[in-house]
Formats: sequence, structure tokens, C-alpha cells
Amino acid sequence: MKLLSRQEEIVLLSIWKLKDNAYGVTIREHVSEITGRYWSIGAIYVPLDRLVEKGFIDPIQGEPTARRGGRSKRYYSITEDGMKALSEIKQVQDALWDGFPKLAGERSKV
Repeated sequence: MKLLSRQEEIVLLSIWKLKDNAYGVTIREHVSEITGRYWSIGAIYVPLDRLVEKGFIDPIQGEPTARRGGRSKRYYSITEDGMKALSEIKQVQDALWDGFPKLAGERSKV
């Protein structure tokens, strides 16, 4: 099993969350909002390229638009292998955290 890096995991989860609106800018905005940190566009595209290479996401070329000067957006969709990778990393994290006491301020799930 080859585990996702933390950056890959965050970007992949964002693509899953954004569904049909997952492209560079929206992924960056979502990741920055969720993490509370600024992410450069390069910090988004490096893991995107790795995720494409691994077969965890598929790039989809959108239609050219006048608003973008005739350029098209590249959207991303999660693949079945990408979902499997997310499931595996979640299992690993759950196993690592199992048995630890709750962190300060953490609420129990009821």
C-alpha cells in the first residue's frame, strides 16, 4: 500500500468535496479556507500532477470561455483508485489515533 502524502490527501478530499466544480482556483480556495493557511497555486498543482500520475484523479478539459480569453479550465474528478486511496489513509489514521485520550477541547461524538 502506497500512502498519500498529507498534501495529496487534502487536495484529493477537496476535489471530492467540490465535485463538478473542482479546478485549480476552487481547489486552492477550498484548501486555504479549510486549513486556514495560504496555499500558492504551485502548492496545489504539484500534488494535482502527482495524483493524475498515480491515477487517483482524472483531468477533464472544460469548454473555452470568452471570459478567460478563449482558454478553458481543467477540472478534476476523483477515480475509483482515488477513493480507495482515501479509504486506506483514513484506516491508517484511525488505527494510529485508536486508544489515544481525547485532545484538549475535543468533544466526544454522540
